[in-house]
Amino acid sequence: MNMKLKKFSNEMTLLSLPLLMIACGGGEVAQESEADLVTRARGIHDRVITLDTHDDINASNFTADRNYTMDLGTQVNLPQMEEGGLDVAFFIVFVGQGELSEEGYARAHAQAIEKFDAVHRLTEEIAPDRIELALTSDDVRRIAASGKKVAMIGIENAYQVGTDLSNIADFQARGGRYMSLAHNGHSQFSDSNTGERDGVWLHNGLSDLGREAIVEMNRVGIMVDISHPSKEAIMQMFEVTRAPVIASHSSARALNDVSRNLDDEQLMALKENGGVVQTVAFRGYLDSEKNNANRQAVQALEASIAEEMDFEILGGRGGRGGRGGRGALQGLSEDARSAYSANMEELRNTAASRMEAEVTSTAPPVDVADFVDHIDYMVGLIGLEHVGISSDFDGGGGVEGWNDASETFNVTLELVRRGYTEEEIGMLWSGNLLRVLDEVQAIAARIQAEG
Repeated sequence: MNMKLKKFSNEMTLLSLPLLMIACGGGEVAQESEADLVTRARGIHDRVITLDTHDDINASNFTADRNYTMDLGTQVNLPQMEEGGLDVAFFIVFVGQGELSEEGYARAHAQAIEKFDAVHRLTEEIAPDRIELALTSDDVRRIAASGKKVAMIGIENAYQVGTDLSNIADFQARGGRYMSLAHNGHSQFSDSNTGERDGVWLHNGLSDLGREAIVEMNRVGIMVDISHPSKEAIMQMFEVTRAPVIASHSSARALNDVSRNLDDEQLMALKENGGVVQTVAFRGYLDSEKNNANRQAVQALEASIAEEMDFEILGGRGGRGGRGGRGALQGLSEDARSAYSANMEELRNTAASRMEAEVTSTAPPVDVADFVDHIDYMVGLIGLEHVGISSDFDGGGGVEGWNDASETFNVTLELVRRGYTEEEIGMLWSGNLLRVLDEVQAIAARIQAEG
C-alpha cells in the first residue's frame, strides 16, 4: 500500500474512536473528542476558499422572477451556497452534442450565449450584492474576502464554438475560464470517451481543428479541460498544449472502471503536465457496483409501496424516470395529475421512513467517504498539488452527505477525519485549481507578447 494512503487508513481508524489522540507541542498527546474534531473542521472550512469546478445551469433559473437568490430545488443556488459554505461555483455553459453542420453550430452558439448572459445577469443585475463574477485568482480571493459568493464560468463541449475559432476569444472575454473539446459524442474538435461503447471514432483523437483550438485556448488564457474527450484525444492534448490542463470533473479509473474516469497513465501525464484533476462526486463514477445495488433496492422499495397502495408508478422509477413517465403524466387530466402527485408524495414519504431499515442497511448509497477514497488514491499516485474537488451538481452529481451545496462542509469534515491539514485542504478545495489558472493566464500573456 502507498505510504500516504496507509497513513490515511491508519488515521481513519484512529479517528473513528470516541476520543481522538492528537500530538501537541513538546511531544505531549491530547485527546480530541468528536465534538472538538467537528469544531476544528468547521474552523478550517470557514477559513479556506471552497471552490467547485462544475455546476450545471438552466438559463430559465436566471430571470427576474426565478433566480438563484431563491431556493429553487436545484442543487446549487445562493441560499445553499451560503448555508454550506461553498464560496466559488463554476457555472457551466453547456450545450449537448448535435449535428456537425453550420445549422447545428449556430443553434449551439445561440444557446451558449444565452447561458453566458444568464450568469452575467445574476452577478450584475439580480444579486450583485451577494455574488460577483471572477476572472482571475486575485478576483476570487478579493470577492471571497468581501463576504460575497464567487461565480466563475466553465464551457463544456466546444461544439458551440462551431468552426470559427474567433469564438474562443469571444468566450474568454465573456468570462469563460476553461473549455472541454467534446462531451458525450464526437465533436468537430475531438473524439469523446463515448466511443468506447461501440469502438467508432471520428478523428482517432483530435482533429486538426481541435489542435488549432488548443493553440488558441493557450493564447487567450482558457484552461483546457480533459473531462469527457477520449483517452487518445487527451493524450494528444498533452502533446499540443503549452499550458497545464485540468479535468474539471473526473475521478480515478483504477477505482471504478468507467470511460469518464482517468486511468493511471492519464493521471501521470497530467502530473507531468502540471495540471489538476477535480475529483467528481458522481455516484456512478465513484462506485458503479455500489450505486447500482442501491438504486435497485430503492426501486424495489418504491415498487413494493406502490403495490401496497394499489398505485401505478408512471415511468417505472418513482415517477422520476424517463420520457415515458413524463409523457404519460402529461396525458392525464388535471384532476388525475393532481391525484397522481398526491399519491407520489405519499409514496416518497413512506419510502423515506423505511429507507434506513429496508435499503441503507443492506445496500447503502455511495457517500462522501467513497468520494474521498478517490481523492486519497489520486493524491497517493500523483501528489496532492494535482488534485481538486468538483460536484457536477445539477448535471447528475451528488453523493450521500454532499447532495447539494448546503452540505459542502461534510467534504471538509471527511478530509479532516483522514488527517489532511488545513493547508492541504485549502489546496484541494481551491489552491491547486487557482494555481493552474494563474499559470495558464501567465503563459497566455507570454504568447501574446511573442506576437
